[in-house]
Amino acid sequence: MTITKNQNGSTLEIALEGRLDTMTAPELEAELNRSLPSADSLVMDFAKLDYISSAGLRVLLSAHKVMNTKGGMKIKNVNDVVQEVFDVTGFVDILNIE
Repeated sequence: MTITKNQNGSTLEIALEGRLDTMTAPELEAELNRSLPSADSLVMDFAKLDYISSAGLRVLLSAHKVMNTKGGMKIKNVNDVVQEVFDVTGFVDILNIE
């Protein structure tokens, strides 16, 4: 998985490419732990994310909880495969997905 990070003022933008699974979730979690303290809002771009597992969902839920105390978190450009995971798991009701 490739993580591309862009700080735009107080908004942190993170784009993911590849698979967010058991092997790559710790990498995203470490990046978020480093970057979220300085961000007021988080935008995650999933345009090139092919797959997400339960380990990836856990990282998203953790980031969502942190950002709820700030300016919030949104996820954009979700493909059909990832959207189906969000639908089946009920994450569509928890996360702000555009």
